[in-house]
Amino acid sequence: MDLREQLEQLRRTVAKIDRKYADPKPPRPAPSARVEEVLSGSVVSTAYGEHFETERLWERHRRHGCVYMSDLAELSGNLLDSLSDGEIQNCLPTQWAFLDTETTGLAGGAGTYAFLIGVGHATYDGFRLRQFFMRDFAEESSLLDSLEKYLAQFEVLITYNGKTYDQPLLETRFAMARRRHPFDRLRHLDLLYGARRLWKLRLESCRLIQLENQILGVEREGDLPGELIPYYYFEYVRTQQALRLVPIFHHNAIDILSLACLTAIVPQAFQAPEETRFRHGADLIGLARWLLRAERHDEALRLFRRAVDLGLPDHLLFQTLWETAVLEKRLGRMAAALAGFTDLAASRNPYRVRALEEVAKYYEHSERNYVMALEVTRSALDITDTPELRRREQRLGKRVVRPRMGRLI
Repeated sequence: MDLREQLEQLRRTVAKIDRKYADPKPPRPAPSARVEEVLSGSVVSTAYGEHFETERLWERHRRHGCVYMSDLAELSGNLLDSLSDGEIQNCLPTQWAFLDTETTGLAGGAGTYAFLIGVGHATYDGFRLRQFFMRDFAEESSLLDSLEKYLAQFEVLITYNGKTYDQPLLETRFAMARRRHPFDRLRHLDLLYGARRLWKLRLESCRLIQLENQILGVEREGDLPGELIPYYYFEYVRTQQALRLVPIFHHNAIDILSLACLTAIVPQAFQAPEETRFRHGADLIGLARWLLRAERHDEALRLFRRAVDLGLPDHLLFQTLWETAVLEKRLGRMAAALAGFTDLAASRNPYRVRALEEVAKYYEHSERNYVMALEVTRSALDITDTPELRRREQRLGKRVVRPRMGRLI
């Protein structure tokens, strides 16, 4: 094929492309699809108007990470006793409501709406979740009315950061609707505080999605980042395109399911600390410190020792050895305390000087061995020079050189 034929073929190709894209038809607008047309559920009518609700059941044979749905309804009625400081006792898990909200912003205040509220609870058939959704802002009163009636069957409210965010936000929404909120009647457990006690020393974050992955062993797929949720809702209100809402309902559902499954793990550790099967020493440290605040000293000491045996990073190991020795001293067990301080004094670590000072105090006050106390004090001064150590050195030096007075007959 010569050059003239190639050019002619190229012209025909270009003309065909021009005809294909000449006078293009404007794109058709996507048909509107309201939420009741996309998700299974129904429009619910109340005395205050209408809103949308959907319900889902995870059957008892299914599991979320390491927790089976059948386990949730069989938890002890006293499981929440220790973690709630005795506030929640003798309440069956079927009376616990797990609540989470999706909102139009994270700042809170009167201008923030909870457009989607999920409430889950354990049943003997599995784990059931009901989600309350307002299709536009005018449906809020109807949603709140239905939510209030639904919560009437429960005695305990369980949230994650709900005492700081979800409950105050919903109280504000009830007040804006000129209604009394139902939360005074419900005993509230915020699982965030117990989770932080257990895992803040090991995990970079105690966000729910982080615990879901690290503790339950769940890897979310197709999840929507939380910061995009308000924008997707505003887009639905403007366009009535409900397909973008599906990830929000899924996000809310998995949050509540993970919250329920973590409730099968976190309170158990506080109810029977020494029976926990944690594989990380850092988790036991968090639990031991909680026991210290409750003045359960012997249990705390045993957990500290278990944590050391399991293995700890250096910074946490030396801190734990220091806390253990200080606790032994506080309990009057000087032999055990001295052993702990001596171990810390023997190696380079952030507590070495303080440990040497404690050893010096022991020899000065308990053994009256001023020579040994002075030697230990000077070892501490070789590491760091402080006014306190200098005064101790001077005082011990005077006692060492002071002649002993004979008894007068």
